[in-house]
Amino acid sequence: MIPKPTQDQCPAFYWNYIKLVPENKDVLGELQVQSMETIDLVTSLDDETLASSYQDGKWTILEILVHLMDCERIFAYRALRIGRKDKTPLPGFNENEFAQNSQANKRKILGIVKEYSLLRASTIELFQSFTTEMWEQIGEANGQAISANCIPYIIAGHELHHRNMIEEKYIGK
Repeated sequence: MIPKPTQDQCPAFYWNYIKLVPENKDVLGELQVQSMETIDLVTSLDDETLASSYQDGKWTILEILVHLMDCERIFAYRALRIGRKDKTPLPGFNENEFAQNSQANKRKILGIVKEYSLLRASTIELFQSFTTEMWEQIGEANGQAISANCIPYIIAGHELHHRNMIEEKYIGK
């Protein structure tokens, strides 16, 4: 089991995501369950809802899904580099530029869901290969120190954050 990080192991802004992950849960199991819940949610929506936003200038649900995948890829890569003791400072990224250039709204939901499923399976496999020593490694990303064990919790909490937004602001659950 990957130990839940403490607030001193990552930049403060990530704690808003990490705190959403249920206590005393295996984060890799949580990532697996989340993927099924997210797929169930988005495949229950019609094309019009998927391509809509709740307010001008906000992302569509399709853009949110691609954003989740972009972030998961970047964070898994960071975990890999940090876990392998690479001390090279890793750059940040502009999530708004990524979303703007994703072409998500031109894609079909089933293609996005297929890609998302494969990506999540790959992320979980990568994380299952890590040793305790790898999870304890500290690296630098976006100019800030971060422990490798924070990353699965950030991915899980980030997805929960966006799924909550979809349910509350986009479909009114």
